[in-house]
Amino acid sequence: MTETTTPARRRWDPIVRITHWSIALAVLANAVVTEEGSGPHIWVGYGLAAILGLRLLWGLVGPAEARFSAFWPSPRKALAHLRDIRTGKVVHHTSHNPLGAMMVYAIWGCLLTIIGTGIAMAGPPPWNGASEAAEYRTTADASKSQEEADEEEGEEDEGGEEEGPLGEIHETAANLLYVLILLHIGGVIFETRRSGKQVLVAMAPIGR
Repeated sequence: MTETTTPARRRWDPIVRITHWSIALAVLANAVVTEEGSGPHIWVGYGLAAILGLRLLWGLVGPAEARFSAFWPSPRKALAHLRDIRTGKVVHHTSHNPLGAMMVYAIWGCLLTIIGTGIAMAGPPPWNGASEAAEYRTTADASKSQEEADEEEGEEDEGGEEEGPLGEIHETAANLLYVLILLHIGGVIFETRRSGKQVLVAMAPIGR
């Protein structure tokens, strides 16, 4: 027989919901819409960094259920939660449940790795001045002799080799992120079927 407790909360605060769905949209955009290494891809990455930064700041100054202390990852609590699932006991947490908490930190870790390696490879944001400089360099390169162009290409290849490890880490973290997202979606579906719709309602993008 399933044992339940009374739900303690029904909805996350607006900052948590906005950052959650904004991060999801940014990841989706860079995964299926933008071209890797392109200007839009880089700009979406910087936007993702800003959104994640806001969520991490909110983990320090936001309401109690949104703070890190409310869902600090704990393997012991995660195992206890698995026992609750096995016995059919449903406990409604005021913040993330223990398994959800570990998933949140794993996703954040992947995002920070992706953002860090992406910034290291892309450099500072391409402001207007940088764009004009890039356009000037492109025009100048077009006027070079074939020999100079070949030499420059060789130098770029060497630089690409130096950035190889960063690119590999970036891609590996992105692939791991996609796996975690699928597990996250599966966990939400499972918890919704097990304990009701409040998991979905709590993170709904609209509503009070």
